[in-house]
Amino acid sequence: MTPRTIAKELRVHAPFTAFGTVTGIVLIVVIVYTQVPRSVSEWLFHLCHPLHVFLSALVTAAMYKRNSKGRLWATILIGYFGSVGIATISDCVIPYVGEYLLRLPNRGIHLGFLEIPWRVNSLAAIGIAIGYFWPRTKFPHAGHVLMSTWASLFHITMGLGQELTVLMIVFIPVFLFLAVWVPCCTSDIVFPLLFASRQNPGTPRRVRQMLRSEAPKDKPR
Repeated sequence: MTPRTIAKELRVHAPFTAFGTVTGIVLIVVIVYTQVPRSVSEWLFHLCHPLHVFLSALVTAAMYKRNSKGRLWATILIGYFGSVGIATISDCVIPYVGEYLLRLPNRGIHLGFLEIPWRVNSLAAIGIAIGYFWPRTKFPHAGHVLMSTWASLFHITMGLGQELTVLMIVFIPVFLFLAVWVPCCTSDIVFPLLFASRQNPGTPRRVRQMLRSEAPKDKPR
């Protein structure tokens, strides 16, 4: 896993993350100006966060299984910490930092693996199982990125009051983008392949080939 490969993955994720951020801005405006109850944001966070963990566990486990010797115990550990751990940073920790810096009136950190442990851990286990036994599963980056964006968004909307300030409108999208962009790449690509490349020296080359095959082809002139 080279810096060039990581940079290319970040570029691939950026348009999806930007689109997700735009949908987040629209949802924030709707939630504030229609005075949607805070309990609705909490319910939506508790829905989107476990689904994000599921998709992340599936992709992380599948990526590791495809590019390593595929040991079961290693797949479970990498799939779990690469999904629950990184999704917690993406959906809970970074949004809370944004809430704290913006001094949102109802700010607070909500850790899914503590608040809804059965839902988060069971979906992580299902995702790991699918990734291990069906490692050629392909899931579009857009779906994973959108789910992560919405989970981060609803964490932030739980901290909002009854109005949006200019500062919030400017900086909430920044925190949404950062909360999703780097963690999603880390979870899906960097984290599993860091371990896979230690077992299989050919992994970085295969990843480069995979990225080249997924890159858009230039149209003939």
